[in-house]
Amino acid sequence: MTAGAPAREGTRPAPPPAAVPAAGRSTAGLLRPYGWVFAAVVILQVIGSVAGLAPLLAVVELGRALLSPGPVDHGHVRLVVIAGAAGLLVRLLFTAASSGIGHLLDGRVQLAFRRRLAAHLGRVPIGWLSRRRTGELAKVVGEDVSAVHPFIAHTPGELAATFVVPLVSLVYLFTVDWRLTLITLIPVALAVALVPLMMTPARLREQEEFDAAMGRITSSVVEFVQGIAVVKAFGGSRRAHRGFLAAADEFVGVFSRWVRGMSLIAAGMQLALSPPFVLLVVLTGGTALIMNGGLAPADLLPFPLLGLGLTAPIAALGHGFDDMRAARRAVGRIREVLAVPPLPEPAHPVAPRGHRVELRGVRFGYEADREVLRGVDLVLEPGTVTAVVGQSGSGKSTLVRLLPRFFDPTRGSITLGGADLREIDGRELHRLVSFVFQDVRLLRASVADNIALAVPHAGRDDVIRAARLANIHDRILELPRGYDTVLGEEARLSGGEAQRISIARALLADAPVLVLDEATAFADPRTEQAVRRALATTAGDRTTLVIAHRLETIADADTVVVLENGEIVERGGPAELLARNGRFAALWRSHRPAATDETETPACVPRGDEPR
Repeated sequence: MTAGAPAREGTRPAPPPAAVPAAGRSTAGLLRPYGWVFAAVVILQVIGSVAGLAPLLAVVELGRALLSPGPVDHGHVRLVVIAGAAGLLVRLLFTAASSGIGHLLDGRVQLAFRRRLAAHLGRVPIGWLSRRRTGELAKVVGEDVSAVHPFIAHTPGELAATFVVPLVSLVYLFTVDWRLTLITLIPVALAVALVPLMMTPARLREQEEFDAAMGRITSSVVEFVQGIAVVKAFGGSRRAHRGFLAAADEFVGVFSRWVRGMSLIAAGMQLALSPPFVLLVVLTGGTALIMNGGLAPADLLPFPLLGLGLTAPIAALGHGFDDMRAARRAVGRIREVLAVPPLPEPAHPVAPRGHRVELRGVRFGYEADREVLRGVDLVLEPGTVTAVVGQSGSGKSTLVRLLPRFFDPTRGSITLGGADLREIDGRELHRLVSFVFQDVRLLRASVADNIALAVPHAGRDDVIRAARLANIHDRILELPRGYDTVLGEEARLSGGEAQRISIARALLADAPVLVLDEATAFADPRTEQAVRRALATTAGDRTTLVIAHRLETIADADTVVVLENGEIVERGGPAELLARNGRFAALWRSHRPAATDETETPACVPRGDEPR
């Protein structure tokens, strides 16, 4: 439903963005059902990392034992070696367990994200999906969901361990010598002083610009690849890839600004945390203390070994917080999709009585300040064909997309069998209304499954009958495995063939209301006539609404409606409107030069009686 649409009695309103379930609002909300697993990952990682200190401490104790005056205590040495080896084994086992469980958890959470997205996208208005770029949704469902992987499988456990291990090391080093411990912390203090420079509003704004530029590149690549066949056919490949080049140039500029702002800060942090600089500080301070008699030579040994580990939290802050920020931004984009209000379902569904369609005062706009339809009143009687014609941008496609409820009217109502579409259960509405649009999308499934999409239990004989009526049966038999051929893998169909598959699908569904948006646009004249005869033969008391871009296709229509600027300016039979010599007649005259022979003159127009 568009913004500003009034709530209707008996209709459950769509939840506002703030009412989206907690699991959709943040990563933490989604992880809540797996809280104990997540805690186990962190605890195992911490235990394994702390156990990893045992080999280092064993080296320190061995050095003290071997450097101390007097005989070496071989029992103590063996005990130290065993303790170091045991600590190494514990580290290996616990970190492996933490990593394995973390990746399993990550798989389950990503699956939950994608299922939630798929379920929600199945409830949002189809019209909202049609107005989104393919690349944008592909990035949300693909890249953005994958971006939470480090946050779940690596970052929290590693960050916890990265802080706990240095803390344990610091406690040990302070027991050895507090002065040299403070000297060892100098590189850490220098690196920490640079962290706020990475978090300034300017740096964060550059990161957001970087993400946005990358998203535009993804979208432009998807759109360029999907349309390359068409643009090359018309010699427009040079123009078509300008959008991608523009997005790439913009990305280079954004990336350059981001690198210039971060390079000096990153270089300074890397220098401060580098092992050579840390060792230089520790050994310089330790040598000075030893020469002054304030430190025993053997006590210097733990500082180079454990001092390098004290810099790990700062390095982890850089990488870990980068991963967490990336995950937060990805979750934000996922949240935006989940916050799209779904079409409201009726709390108490009403069953239609018959399939008479009536539009009363229908107004609609994709944007709040711009209406596409302005007070449309129209009645579609059972057993009739109503054609909608008009110039491009008059609102024809918008009008027909309201019948299968791709959108809800901003104002007014559309009733089917006396029941408002918003009061009919969604599954029941899809059973009652079939639609065939010019832009056909086929599934990566067998031909039979594509035809039987709306009637999955249909038998093969029924599928073949629908294909024959749509004049596509012979072409299907030419495919590698006939009706079992998987489209998109074993064979590809032309635009006209895909349209005929879609028409066969609608014929098999046999819905009482049929919506056609130039359903034979890609068909040759002979195929078009065959399909029109098939639709007429199976019509019965079906209510049919047709968009006609080629006026020759509406010769058999019972009523023609002329739209202009979202309003009905003429209505009546084709011959009646031609005789009236109004808007329809003007449209007819503008299309007549395209006719090449007598077969393209509508039967409703007597020869010699065309408007002049």
